[in-house]
Amino acid sequence: MNPSKTGRRYDKQFKEDAVALVKSGRTAVQVARDLGVSAWSLRYWLRQAEQGALRESKKLAIETPQEREMRRMQQEIDYLRRQRDILKKALAIVSDSNPSSDSK
Repeated sequence: MNPSKTGRRYDKQFKEDAVALVKSGRTAVQVARDLGVSAWSLRYWLRQAEQGALRESKKLAIETPQEREMRRMQQEIDYLRRQRDILKKALAIVSDSNPSSDSK
């Protein structure tokens, strides 16, 4: 089977984390390169996230101020958790790939 025809599957959390990285200010090409995914796939995930956000915005038109604040706080918590998890993974990768300087 041709390996270029068999795409790799990414879980929902991976896609959400990748989209969050782009929304935090990095370019899609840079994030795609860093994560080892195609820029096309990442742009597709961004488009899907935007469409989901548009559907969500229709629901938001009827929410109360308390619901709006609760949603904002939950989004911030989710964002901070994703950032923490990404940093944990990065630290694990860096610490596994760099030999300890204590061994000298």
